[in-house]
Amino acid sequence: MKFFFCVMGMVMIVEGLPYFISPHKMRQMVTMILQMPEGTLRRFGFFMMLAGLVVIYLAMEAG
Repeated sequence: MKFFFCVMGMVMIVEGLPYFISPHKMRQMVTMILQMPEGTLRRFGFFMMLAGLVVIYLAMEAG
């Protein structure tokens, strides 16, 4: 459980960095995302999940 909370904390840090560093650019990005078709967002989300699984797999194999 401790590892889970550490991972969640790291995700929150990584997700929050762009908003802290450049809030104006993030507003522009969110506006652009809102204009994208749902299919495009769904594909992007799917490929991000696959990339995450690959990263986890590679980390487990290396460790």
